[in-house]
Order: sequence, then C-alpha cells, then structure tokens
Amino acid sequence: TGEDIINKIKELIHQGVVRKITIRNKSEEVVAEFPLAFGVVGLLAAPVLAAISAIAALASEYTVEIERKS
Repeated sequence: TGEDIINKIKELIHQGVVRKITIRNKSEEVVAEFPLAFGVVGLLAAPVLAAISAIAALASEYTVEIERKS
C-alpha cells in the first residue's frame, strides 16, 4: 500500500542510506525524481514524503526506485 511504501522510505531516509528516489509509471517513464542531500532527515524529508504520498495515492501501477549510497 501507499502507507507501507512511505513507512519504508522514511525508515531508509532515517538510516541515511538513500541517495535518490525515482518514481516511474507502467511505461517506465520517470514521473518524479527526488535527489536527497547527504544527511537529509526529519523535517527536510517531509516535502519529499508528501509528494511521494500524493503520487502513490493517484496511481497504483507506479514503481518506486531507491538508489542507495554505496
């Protein structure tokens, strides 16, 4: 569900392992892309999470890609 996706993304952002979040539609076109600066946590991540929540609410056939820091 959208709520599960948001909770997992919050957890990963809190851990500091997320570099970029990309959302693609079923045609593999990029719908939204959110680069995350090093150390982004808490309130700074809120606008990104709000946008992802809105997108997840609108479409169920989207793919969320999370690029992790190596």
